[in-house]
This record gives sequence, C-alpha cells and structure tokens, in this order.
Amino acid sequence: MQKRWIATTLLCVCPLFVQAANDNKPKLILQITVDGLRGDLLTRYQHNFGEGGFNYLLDQGVHYTNAHYQHGNTETIVGHVSLATGAPPAVHGMVGNVWYDRQLERIVYNVEDETFPLLTSDAGVDQNTEIDPTQKAAKVEGRSPEPILSTTFSDELHLSNNGNSRVFSVSVKDRGAISLAGHTGKAFWFSKAKSEFITSEYYYEKTPHWVDRWNEKNIPQQYSKQRWELSLPQDQYTQQEVMQEHKFDLGGFARTFPHPYGPASYKYYSTMLTVSPAGDEITADFAQTLMLQEKLGQLEYTDYLAVSFSSNDYVIHLYGPESLEAEDNLIRLDRTLASLFKSIDAQVGLDNTLIVLSADHGVPESAPVAQTLGLRDANYVDTNVLIGDTVKQRLDREFKLDETAIRLFSHPYIYLNHDVITKSGADLGDVQRAVADQVSKLNSVFYAAASQDIERNQIPNNRLGTMIQNNHHPLRSGDVYVVMNPRNYVANMGSLTTASTHGSPWRYDTHVPVIFAGMAIEGSKVAREITPYDVAPTLSHYIGITQPSGTIGKVLEEVTMQK
Repeated sequence: MQKRWIATTLLCVCPLFVQAANDNKPKLILQITVDGLRGDLLTRYQHNFGEGGFNYLLDQGVHYTNAHYQHGNTETIVGHVSLATGAPPAVHGMVGNVWYDRQLERIVYNVEDETFPLLTSDAGVDQNTEIDPTQKAAKVEGRSPEPILSTTFSDELHLSNNGNSRVFSVSVKDRGAISLAGHTGKAFWFSKAKSEFITSEYYYEKTPHWVDRWNEKNIPQQYSKQRWELSLPQDQYTQQEVMQEHKFDLGGFARTFPHPYGPASYKYYSTMLTVSPAGDEITADFAQTLMLQEKLGQLEYTDYLAVSFSSNDYVIHLYGPESLEAEDNLIRLDRTLASLFKSIDAQVGLDNTLIVLSADHGVPESAPVAQTLGLRDANYVDTNVLIGDTVKQRLDREFKLDETAIRLFSHPYIYLNHDVITKSGADLGDVQRAVADQVSKLNSVFYAAASQDIERNQIPNNRLGTMIQNNHHPLRSGDVYVVMNPRNYVANMGSLTTASTHGSPWRYDTHVPVIFAGMAIEGSKVAREITPYDVAPTLSHYIGITQPSGTIGKVLEEVTMQK
C-alpha cells in the first residue's frame, strides 16, 4: 500500500515522471482499412510486394491470420463501423449499406443526414453511381455519423483527454471516412462529381484552408489521358487468368489491361480513378498532407488518423479477386503504403506510431471463374426471384394478401408492409414465417429467418444463427433475413452485373486480416480465431482508456503484453 501511495504521489507532483509515463503511449495511432481485402490475399500475393509496405506489417507486426466477422451482412458500412466500435450491427445499428426506414417510408443511405449539408455545393451528385449504387438511396446530400448508435474508439480517445487528441479520417467513400472518425472526429472523403476532397457541416463551418489549397493543386488531373498498366511483366503475376468474359467494362475503362482513364474532361473520369490504384494514391497524398498541416503526432497527446483505401473493393467488384487487376492493385497499394509509412517515420517515427490494418469484409471468387474451376453451384442470383410469384401466391392462399403486402428486397432483408398486413387481420409473425419458409425453398437460398423468430431466439443455435442475430436491429432490419447458398450472390450494381460481390455470412466474406505493428512490436503470426471486433478494445486497452460503449470484442494480449 505504501509503494502504491508513493507512486501516486510521484505521478501527481513530478512532471518528469508524468512525461516518462506518457512516453509509453503512441504519439499517433494509424488505422488502415483496405476495403474488401479477404484475409488470404496478402499472403497469396506477398511475393510480389516490395519493402516497407505490406511486408513491413507482415514481417514486423502481430498478424492474426484467422480473423472473422460474426455478423451476417458483410457490407462496407457494417464492417467499418464494427471495426470502429468493436460491436456488431445489432448494437451499432448499421445493418447494411442501406435499409428501409419505416418512419420515412423509403430506403435510406447509411450516413445521409439532411441536417448537415455538404460544404461544397453539388459535390454529392455523382455522374456515375453504377459502381456504387447504394448512393442512389440517399435523398439528401448531407452526411454525418449520427445514425451510428455506439461510440467509436476514436470517440473514446477524444473524450479521454477533454478533446486534446486530434482525430481525423480519410477515404474515397464517405461511409469509409465517417465511420472511423466517429462522432467527435473530422472526416474527409472524395467527391467524384468535383474530383476533390470534401466534408460536411457536421464537421466544420467552413472547409479548412489547407484542404482548399490541396484541392486547388488538382492532383487527380495528373492521371488525365494516362492508363492503368501492369506494374510487372505479366508472367510474374501469381495467377494467370482462366477467363475474362465476366469482367466489367465500366464506361470504356476496358475489361483487360491497359485501362484508359481518358481525359479529365470525360464525365466518368473521376470514377475511373477510384476503380483503380489511382484512387488509393490520391487518398494517401491527401492523408499525408493532412498529417503535415494538422501536425499529427507532434503534441503531448495521442492523435488518431484513419485511412480507408477503397480501390481494392471497386477493383474486385469489376474484375474479381483472382484477376490480374486485383493483384496489380495490391502491388500498387503496397508501394503507396510504403510511401505513407516513410512519411510517418519522418514526421512521427514508426516506433512512436501504433498501426493497425484490417478490412471491412472479404469476397468470393467471381462466380463464372468458380464454375470453370469446378464449383458448379456458384451463381449470380436475380433478386426478383426472391419475392416472385411463389411467395405472392402463398400470401394470397394463406392470408388473402396481395402483392402490396411486400414492400421490397434490400439485401439481405425482405421488408413487408405492416399497415397492409395489420388491416387484413393477419398476424405479422405468421406472415413473416410463411415468407421465410417459401423463400427457403428456392434453389439459390440456404436459409431464411423471420425477424420475430430472430427476436425470440427461435432460430438455430449455431454459427449462422448467431450471425443473423448479431445483424438484427429491431428498428432497421427487415422482416425476413435471407441467406443465399455459398457462392450464390446478388451481383447487380444498378443495371449492370459485377464480377464479384460480398455480403454473405460465409467464410470467404467474413475472413479479413488483422495486423498490429509499430511501437517496437515484435513480429509474430497468430492462428487462433479472433474477430475484428477485438481491434477497438485492444486499442483502448493499449493506451488505457474506456472501451467504446457497445464493444463485445476482447483485448488481444499478443499486442498489449508487448507494451
């Protein structure tokens, strides 16, 4: 007890002792999210990576090779917010990239918020939303983190020292930036309509001067009339392609190399940048400028920077994870990361920086490629089948309900019209179960669960059942949760069909890398199963602050014991 009193006294009266204690904390926490990076892809393509990027993390970091999400709808906003909060969507509320809002009576986009308009007028009007059709759901241009129902690690960091920690987040995608900035940080994202980084009134009254100066440099214009070429001789790539017909030709960007960006005047020019390594390179350039201008890692308290790299996800949607494009994009991202780490080392020091890298979800191989390789059950699914004639006929037969009882399908949920069902006198739970049972009979469907059964714990007590429950929020989830058969997925992006997509509870979609590095952490590989929900509580424990309010993850001792 006496030693404890002496230590407490020293902490209170000795500035040098306080400084020594603070030296154990990182000056900067860098959280990197690579959108759509399945857990095995780094090691699959590692031999083509250089020094200082992914290999720095893989060789010198604690690499968890068996990290899996525990929620069913593995989409971008769901994974990003789960990384930020350490919680599943049942807690943080982001059940999908879009959901049906029963009060507004329409589909809503996950971070739309009319209360906080964009600071740049018309910056949310994307000329081409085919590559990201979820944006079409937003009826307003305003954006904020208000729909997130839990605090994030970055929130708790900011709160821990009365706002002295500076918190920033950057991404091409608005949802990628907003999620990790939390409620108390600052977020910037790329406007395809303006070819510049923007933010909303939630964060600032006026765009920071340094952001205006960066935008005036027109860095995206530097790719005008250039092409995305292979970085290496083709025979050095890991997997030679077995087919190319399934690849996506977006507005003349081509199915195969080289991919022309076109002139900067082309209306889809900015979109072309984001579906290629250029998107990540532009994001990293902005992030490095932010670090210098905001002097991150230079003051007394730990600062936080999140960078979400979106290009990998777009490239995989267009071409598949087995494509030359997917590998080359990661080779280019490896170089981008090496440059970013070099910049951080010069400004802050990697030994003063705690880095964590993960992903928001994985991805399956393209269905046509999987079929060619012998997986004959891999298929694209037409959403119209899910709420087609057989479902409508059963509702008529059992409840005398017509097709107006079904509102819509928005992956992974079927939403019913509660008003119509109530007026008919039918029991909502019975209607949900009838729809779930009928949908379960479809060849492409593995299982379907009624929301009333989910809420009453009346679904199978297994991994799949847990993942469905972890995805359920009573105010946002639909009436029936639909699980497709493995490697069966809805591949529609607007009017176009993508090569590959994600959103299932199957292992190829839940598997992501989790790597902690920097701060003199010793490299190791850990094979036991963990979950990305563990990232936020581990960061919190590492620097000795409160965990996010909804966290269910565990502290990873391989990281915290090295402190």
